[in-house]
Amino acid sequence: MPSIKDIMQTMEYGPAPESNSEVRAWLDERAAGLGHFINGRFTAPGDDLIEVVNPATEEVIGRVPKGVAADVDAAVRAARAALPKWAALSGFERARYLYAIARHIQKRERFFAVLETMDNGKTIRETRDIDIPLVARHFYHHAGWAELVDDEFPDHTPVGVCGQIIPWNFPLLMLAWKVAPALAAGNTVVLKPADLTPMTASAFAELLVEVGLPAGVVNIVHGDGETGAAIAGHADIDKVAFTGSTDVGRVIRRQIAGSGKKLSLELGGKSPFIVLEDADLDGAVEGVVDAIWFNQGEVCCAGSRILVQEGVARRFFEKLTQRMKTLRVGDPLDKTMDIGAVVSKKQLSRIEALLETGKAEGATLNVAPVELPKRGAFCAPGFFTGTASSHTVSQVEIFGPVATTQTFRTLGEAVALANDTRYGLAASVWSENVNRAIELAARVKAGVVWINGTNMFDAAAPFGGYRESGFGREGGRSGMLEYLALPADKKGKPRPAPTLVPQVQPFTGKADLPEIDITAKLYIGGKQARADGGQSYTVIGKSGQAIGQAGLANRKDVRNAVEAAGKATGWGNVTGHNRAQVLYFLAENLSQRRAEFAAALAASGASPKAEDEVELTIRRAFWYAAQADKFDGAVTATKSRHVTMTVNEPFGTMGIVAPDEAPLLSLLSLILPAIALGNRVVAVASQSHPLIAARLYQVLETSDIPGGVVNLLTGDRDVLARTLAEHDDVAALWYCGSEEGSAMVEKASVGNLKSTWSDYGRLRDWRDPKQGQGREFLRRACQVKTIWLPYGE
Repeated sequence: MPSIKDIMQTMEYGPAPESNSEVRAWLDERAAGLGHFINGRFTAPGDDLIEVVNPATEEVIGRVPKGVAADVDAAVRAARAALPKWAALSGFERARYLYAIARHIQKRERFFAVLETMDNGKTIRETRDIDIPLVARHFYHHAGWAELVDDEFPDHTPVGVCGQIIPWNFPLLMLAWKVAPALAAGNTVVLKPADLTPMTASAFAELLVEVGLPAGVVNIVHGDGETGAAIAGHADIDKVAFTGSTDVGRVIRRQIAGSGKKLSLELGGKSPFIVLEDADLDGAVEGVVDAIWFNQGEVCCAGSRILVQEGVARRFFEKLTQRMKTLRVGDPLDKTMDIGAVVSKKQLSRIEALLETGKAEGATLNVAPVELPKRGAFCAPGFFTGTASSHTVSQVEIFGPVATTQTFRTLGEAVALANDTRYGLAASVWSENVNRAIELAARVKAGVVWINGTNMFDAAAPFGGYRESGFGREGGRSGMLEYLALPADKKGKPRPAPTLVPQVQPFTGKADLPEIDITAKLYIGGKQARADGGQSYTVIGKSGQAIGQAGLANRKDVRNAVEAAGKATGWGNVTGHNRAQVLYFLAENLSQRRAEFAAALAASGASPKAEDEVELTIRRAFWYAAQADKFDGAVTATKSRHVTMTVNEPFGTMGIVAPDEAPLLSLLSLILPAIALGNRVVAVASQSHPLIAARLYQVLETSDIPGGVVNLLTGDRDVLARTLAEHDDVAALWYCGSEEGSAMVEKASVGNLKSTWSDYGRLRDWRDPKQGQGREFLRRACQVKTIWLPYGE
C-alpha cells in the first residue's frame, strides 16, 4: 500500500466505490419483473418482458413488460377518470402533493442516485450532485406554480390527459420535467419511460404510493417505440410531450396531425461551443469538460461543435489535449470517475461507426489516453480536428463523448458556423468582453445560450429549441403554459367551406364592375405584383354579381414572397417603440379610409356590420401597437451568481392563412401580433373575399412598413397553405381553414418541424377581444430564448 508521502507526490486516485447494497436488495426483491403502474397499483409483470441491462457491467438488473394497446388504454382510462377530481382541487391542495414528492425524493437521494447510475451508466457524481437534486428542485418549483396557477394564469384550464414519452439519457430528471408541470396545472398523466432505463420511474411510482397521490393521476406504462406510439395516438390523450430524436419527433408530428392534441417536442441538437480570442482559455477548457464529456456526451444540448477563434486555436487545443489526459473513465459507481458507460452496446456501436465515418472523411480523431474497462459499454472521450461543416460528424448527433472542432476569424464567421446546422437547441459563448458575448448570444439561433458556462439547468429557466430541435418549452412560466388551455382553444362551431372556388375562365354572369377595369394584384416585397401564372379569378359579391378579379397565386408566388420576407431582416432589429409607431400609423391610415373599407366589406357580403368591423380593426391595430414594446421577457431567479434572462424573439418569417369570416378584421388580427414582435409575414387572404386584402396594399405602402415585412397573397387557400407549410424558410405557420386543412399543414410542416397553430376548422369570434386578440397571439408569435449570464461574486 502506498504511503501518504507517495500519494502526495503522485496525486493518484484510489478507488472510492459507492455502495449499492440497498439498491441491489431492492432489485433482488423485484427480480421476477416489474409491472406497469396504472390507477395507483402495479400490474403483474406478465410474460413478454424487456431485460434491463446495467451498461457498465452488462448484467441484467431488472425486467419490465412491453406495454400493448390494452395496457395503454387502461392507463388512459384511469387518467381520464382521475382528471375531474384532480383538476378540481385547489392549487394549495395540489401543491401539497408536489411538495411531498420533492421532500420524499430528497429523503431518498442516495437510493435514486445509485439506481440511476446502475440503470443508465452515468457516474454517481453526476446523479448525486446534478440529476437527483434537480428532480427535487422541479417538484418544489412546480409546487409553487400549483399554488399560484389561478392568480398567474387567469382564465386558463388544464389541458386534460397528457401522454409523456421520455428518453434514456436523463431518465428521472426528464420524468420530473414533464410530470411536475402537468400535475401543477391540474392535468393527469400517462408516462412511458425509455425501455433502456425504466428502473427509476418504477421506484418513483412506489414513492407516489408512499405520498398518497390519488390513484390514476400518474400512470406509468413500460415498453418500446410501439408503446410510445400507442400513447401518442390514443384518441383520449389531449396533449403529447416528447423528448428524444428529431426523427421520432417527426413521426409523432405526422401521427397526431389534425387531432387537435397539444404537442411539445424537445429534440436533437448539435450545439456550438464558441471560444473567442479574449476568452479565459482555462475556463473554456473546463467548459468543454462540462459540455461534451458530461454524461458521456449523451446530452441533447451538449456543446458538440467547438468553434475557436484562429488567434488562440493552437493554444486552446494544446490545453484541451492536456486536460483530456487527466480524465478518468471507468466504474460509474466509483466517485473518482469523470466518465461512465454509454447507455448500451448498441449506442456504443453507433458512436463508433460515426467516429469511423469522421476519420474516413478526412478528420483527425484525438482520443484521451485512457484504458477502458474490458467489460461494459465504455467509450474514450476525444475530439476531432480538421472537420468541415460538410462532414457527417459536424451535422449528425454523435451522442457520445466526442466533439468536432473548427476555427473562425470574425464574429460574423462564428455566427455563420454556429447557425450552419438544422438544429437550434443550445449554444455556449466564451468571452471576457460582455458586449461581444451578448452580441453572439443574440445572433445565434438557439433556444438556450450560456455565456462563460454550459449545461446549466434550473426549473425556473425555460428550456427548448429552435428549428429542428423542436418547439415548446419546459420549465418556468413558459413550461406551465404548455399544460394549460384557454377557452378560445376549445372547439367552436365548424367553419363552412369557402363560398368561392377560384375560377379562371371568363365569367358571363351579372357584374357590378367599375367603368375602368382594375386588376387586384398580389403584394410582395412592398410592391404590387402580378401572379406568376398570369391568372386571376372572379370574385362574387353579396348579390351574386361579379365585383372584380383577384390574382391567383401559385407556388412560385409563395417562394417569391418568402424570399422577400427573408430580406427584410432589419424589422426584427427595430425597437419595439419604433414598431409601435408604425402600427399606430397603420391604424391612422386605415381610419382615414374607413368609409372605403366599409363599402368594400358591405359589397362583399362578408360582414353584416361593415362599419363595426372596420372600427374593431382600427382598435386592434392600436392594441398591438401598445403591446409592441410591452410584451417582453423577464429576469428569472435560478442559480446564484447568474442572471438568467428569458427573451421573446421573433420566429423570422411566419406564414399566416386567414379565414373567410370577418375578412378584414381576421386578417389583421393575425398579421398585427406577428409584426408587432418583429416577424415578417407571408399572409394568404380570405379565399372568398380577397379584394378586401387588395385594398390594404396602399395602406401598408403609406404606413412606413418596410418592403417584405408584410406580403399578401390571394388564391386557393389550401394550395398556398401547403406550400407555406413545406417551405423550410418559413419558421412558423398559423392556419385558419378546414379541419382537413389543419391536418394537412401539420403533416406538411415536418420538414423543418416549424411551429404551427391551427383552429381545426372551428370558428373563432374575431369581434370578441378574448378570442380575437390577446397575449396568446403574442406568445404564439415568438419563441423564448433563455440566456445565462454570470453575475456577482
